[in-house]
Amino acid sequence: MSSPLTWQGLGQWMFITSAFAFLLLIGWRWDGRRRKREQSGWTEITVFAVIAAWSLVAAANGPTALVSQLFETLRSIALLGLTLALFTRDGRHTSVGPIRPVIASLVFVELLQFLLILMQFRFGPNHGVQEMILQISGMFRLLVAIGGLVLVHNLYAGAIAHQRTALRWTCAALATLWGYDLNLYTIAYLSRQLPMELAALRGLAQITAAGLLVIGAVRGRSATRFSPSRAVAFQSLSLMVIGGYMIVMVGAAQSLAWLGGNASQLAHLGFVFVSSVLVLAVIPSGRVRGWIKVMLAKHFFQHRYDYRAEWLRFTRTIGRAGSQTPPLHERVVQAVADITDSSAGLLLVPAESGELVLASRWQWPTADVPAEALEAASVPLFEKRAFIVDLDEVRAGVDHQGEIGSLPAWMLAEHSAWALVPLLHFDRLVGLVVLGRPQVARKLDWEDFDLLRVVGMQLASYLAEHTGQSALLEASRFDEFNRRIAFVMHDIKNLASQISLLVRNAEKHAENPDFRADMLITLRNAADKLNSLLARLSRYGTSGTERVEDIDASEVIEAIAARYNTPGLPQLYVTQSQPCQVMANREALEQVILHLVQNAFDASPEGMAVFLQVSVDGLNGIIEVIDTGSGMSAEFIRNRLFKPFVSTRQGGFGIGAFEARELVKAMRGRLDVESREGLGSRFTVRLPLTAARPLMDSIEASASSPDKKVA
Repeated sequence: MSSPLTWQGLGQWMFITSAFAFLLLIGWRWDGRRRKREQSGWTEITVFAVIAAWSLVAAANGPTALVSQLFETLRSIALLGLTLALFTRDGRHTSVGPIRPVIASLVFVELLQFLLILMQFRFGPNHGVQEMILQISGMFRLLVAIGGLVLVHNLYAGAIAHQRTALRWTCAALATLWGYDLNLYTIAYLSRQLPMELAALRGLAQITAAGLLVIGAVRGRSATRFSPSRAVAFQSLSLMVIGGYMIVMVGAAQSLAWLGGNASQLAHLGFVFVSSVLVLAVIPSGRVRGWIKVMLAKHFFQHRYDYRAEWLRFTRTIGRAGSQTPPLHERVVQAVADITDSSAGLLLVPAESGELVLASRWQWPTADVPAEALEAASVPLFEKRAFIVDLDEVRAGVDHQGEIGSLPAWMLAEHSAWALVPLLHFDRLVGLVVLGRPQVARKLDWEDFDLLRVVGMQLASYLAEHTGQSALLEASRFDEFNRRIAFVMHDIKNLASQISLLVRNAEKHAENPDFRADMLITLRNAADKLNSLLARLSRYGTSGTERVEDIDASEVIEAIAARYNTPGLPQLYVTQSQPCQVMANREALEQVILHLVQNAFDASPEGMAVFLQVSVDGLNGIIEVIDTGSGMSAEFIRNRLFKPFVSTRQGGFGIGAFEARELVKAMRGRLDVESREGLGSRFTVRLPLTAARPLMDSIEASASSPDKKVA
């Protein structure tokens, strides 16, 4: 086993060799500056001189002497200065905003060594105090070594790819020095003494670093542009917080040890318990993490967003595929909410009449959105200037574009609603995203508005493309359906002609009068039914139209309810009925109401009743079909309920709801639906009153001939 004197002698020679190597580097660098007439290089020369001086002092006095510790502190500060110089070599001082606070913190920790050196002079004879000071000093050295390694990693990883070659060897040299210090002081802290063998070999690490610096100088030099990463800055700050917490823990533990006896043990247990509770309560908190991110973006970065990271996340969210992937409308809300760290969101889209209705929600099941979420008159507010609304400003009475009078009451009453982001496609509003309030509330600024506008236009193009594809698919299905119906109509027409011929022949040749009479009745009824079917099918052609007349909607409802009064059938009740003269086709209206009633029974548990109501609202007659069944989601109503060929029942054609809506539209009416999952549904048929027909005819006449002049 080697004696301490042997290791001490080896360490002296290693430090002397290290000092010689760095003195050679100083001469080489000085000569290069003189020949190339460079103005830079003073930082490297200064750092090499400090390292050489520390090596000479350590060789003369030993690495543990107080004067050696003093020069070691100067050497660590010099290495941090060299790291900062490498970050700012290309003159882009604004790009190192996240780095300066980290370096300043490490320099401050290293300067605390001077205070510890003074304490060693003051309390040198006290062995207990001396041991505590050495432990704290080792912890400070360990923290600075960790910070130095993090900075070196950021320096190399943040450089542009083609400039990393010039930095590779310099970063390797710095990593060698900081890495050796990390291992040395980790072992020293655990063993409570500085290992003589590793302390003696520090000179070898210095020599290795000098060799790497020579290789880097030979390979060439290049200006380095640093592009700091927000993730790296967040991790670096977290590392500094953890390091500071470790220092507090060690200092508190050492101070509590002075109490001695049972008080010391109780104090240790109490301190560990309180600190553990604080760590477990604070670190997992999303609000705390959000606050740290906001503070970093506000004070350390020129821009709030890392646009590359935001665009990659946005693309991943929208481009997801698979059976478990949410619908496009929900992913649109999530893509916008992720940008502002919003916790929830809604998507409103234009309906056929121009008003905005709920299309999808993301993590916001409690939002009570009415059937008409935003009236059509408010749409121009968002289309003219792609205006993004800060709802907190509206609640405070700030009115920029007249939004105070345009926003509905439910939106302002929903305190969780934070901002409105329009989705514009060629100056046309295709959607409106309602963002929920983030965990850390903040005020939207110009950078938020710019990014949200760009993202809104991109998402609007996705929605427009999705709508176009759906329309093309629907048109192709209708083409196929029309081709099939053409064949069906041809066959039915032939059958009707054959039956009609049979009837005429039977009238002439049947011998039995009773048989002839029965045959005629049966065949004539069949012919009438087939011709009626042909008439109904022809309604979907270009020339088929429904003849409307003045009818009493309450009589139609009472007649339908009477059909369900038979025992054994589901219960249908008319809860409100008043005279309501509307313009409609009685047969078509009965077909619509019967379809809605049957759907209500299908959606309700067995034994549950369905309710009918008839009323008058302004110029319209209102017929409502209400059930308390399973209800429907907003996504189902928007994307599936009125889509043809989409059916939830086995063997269904999927055109019932679509046909009902088209029949109502053909009678100048409108079919609306309100539904909540688990609560039931309300279908509302709005038809124009007979008294309002002259007014509607005049409006349509004016719309059809806008250039007609009145004599």
